[in-house]
Amino acid sequence: MSLTQPLGWQGDLTQVAWDEAAMQAQLLQLHQPLYVVRYQGQLGLTASGTPLAQPDPSAPVELLTQLPAVPLQNLGDPSFLSHHHVRYAYMAGAMAGGISSVEMIIALGQAGILASLGTGGLSLEQVETAIAQVQQALPQGPYAFNLLHNPHDQSLELATIQLYLDRGVHTVEASAFLALTPNIVYYRAAGLRLNGANQIEIHNRVIAKVSRQEVASKFMQPAPAKMLQALVDQGLITTQQAELAAQVPMADDITVEADSGGHTDNRPLVCMLPAMVAIRDRIQAEFNYAQPVRIGAAGGIATPQSLLSALSLGAAYVVTGSINQACLEAGTSDHTKALLAEAEMADVAMAPAADMFEAGVKVQVLKKGTMFPMRAQKLHDIYSTYASFDEIPAAERTKLEKQILQQSIESAWQEVADYQQRRNPAKLERALKNPKMQMALVFRRYLGLSSRWSRGGDGSRKLDYQIWCGPAMGAFNEWVKGSSLSLAANRRVVEVSQQLLIGAAYNARIQSLNLQGIRLPHTISFYRPSP
Repeated sequence: MSLTQPLGWQGDLTQVAWDEAAMQAQLLQLHQPLYVVRYQGQLGLTASGTPLAQPDPSAPVELLTQLPAVPLQNLGDPSFLSHHHVRYAYMAGAMAGGISSVEMIIALGQAGILASLGTGGLSLEQVETAIAQVQQALPQGPYAFNLLHNPHDQSLELATIQLYLDRGVHTVEASAFLALTPNIVYYRAAGLRLNGANQIEIHNRVIAKVSRQEVASKFMQPAPAKMLQALVDQGLITTQQAELAAQVPMADDITVEADSGGHTDNRPLVCMLPAMVAIRDRIQAEFNYAQPVRIGAAGGIATPQSLLSALSLGAAYVVTGSINQACLEAGTSDHTKALLAEAEMADVAMAPAADMFEAGVKVQVLKKGTMFPMRAQKLHDIYSTYASFDEIPAAERTKLEKQILQQSIESAWQEVADYQQRRNPAKLERALKNPKMQMALVFRRYLGLSSRWSRGGDGSRKLDYQIWCGPAMGAFNEWVKGSSLSLAANRRVVEVSQQLLIGAAYNARIQSLNLQGIRLPHTISFYRPSP
């Protein structure tokens, strides 16, 4: 309730907070309404008393405004809560190699928070084991599993989809898709049913993490008719499921990924999110879905201010990433967590990516405490300059072998060849005829191992750790300075999530007061975790 003029308040003045510490405590009573009063020129806050409908000379306390309760469940779109059976419009996104681990997904799920297990780089056997562990701990959910698009191996993508369908994984976070594939369409359509009221039920939920508008629009629309017909012809879905798929969007939720760790287009959320919301609104006007596609925000979500800003821009939910891998439950080494807990916003850099090395695609990584960004760039420079290992000058070759590979080129290539012989003999045969391809495979091997060294804590390769990280990590570290969360050993993922949500609700109250011209002392105008 906003008041156009001061009215009255009646109550016990001893229940009014006048000093800064007491005022902050009142602001944090988020489940209660808040009265802002003025008595003898002094501002006070209280959750008790009675507002008066008109000024009363016998009640000398003025009522400046009244703020409603701000339960954490009110942050974001309530349909996200009901659709995913969660408590909060907050999600922990997938981090490859199991960094967003079974332990993390279970801890968050038990707190009613959706989290996605990072399956990128894991074998199907490892994913199947993880599914069993998560489902045993969270038989009713919530949980999600990542589906990482694999342009080089569509059979692996299909095998992952089939595993999810066979094991009853009903929520996937689809990442790195450049376009729709028959595999993701298969997963979506296979979960469509008509209930007794002749309404479409969506049993396989898709959360698409995207950074490009053209990709987002494909997930906001129904699946292409040609793909659906091909799936019917293959006997993978029924004719009815194809008909139902033509009436629902490919995704329930679109996570707009801004400047983030790992693969990123380094785009600002303040520009991307409103544009994606506008696209969603146009598509919704065309298809008139019963439930419009929700638009979420990821990339840079690391403080209460950034979380609240994303919601203010129109996000239905928020997704965190970089900050979670410094938590105790993250599937990475203690040394990596310690480096992340000390990172500042400028301590990140772009480095060549292992999966798209030849194309020059880059990922955002931590540069403090590791030589990986420079060494990875050196590998790409060599690859771009020379056509084969034989062309590399002797001095350059020596540095490459001693400083980066830490083995001879011959032994590195032999390990690559042995691996490809087991996994993909056809690729090995092509590489044996192409010296440039041999170089790429050896260098990609280093890039791939560097993230494993980081996760596993290989003490002999600390300077080669590849740690995916965005500037959000530094922002979080700045926010928690002086609190118990400043130490990696104290960072539990549920506590981090709840502190961010509490802070966003607290800051929302402050923002509401500011918009009404009411300024509280600067020392309590932003929420910080307790020391």
